[in-house]
Amino acid sequence: MPRRRTANPQPRPCELCKVLSLVRYRIQVDRTDQWVLACPRCQKQQSATNPHYRYGGTWKAR
Repeated sequence: MPRRRTANPQPRPCELCKVLSLVRYRIQVDRTDQWVLACPRCQKQQSATNPHYRYGGTWKAR
């Protein structure tokens, strides 16, 4: 079944900084296998500075 798009996409909070964002990235930031959804700013910061960073996909509000 295809996803239904809503008329007004709702931003969701970044799991690292809590800022609302329409686009979030699924990333790992430590040695555990836990994934977090991060805003573009946190994703960029983690990818540049965190040796445990791992990208897992992009989530967009629909």
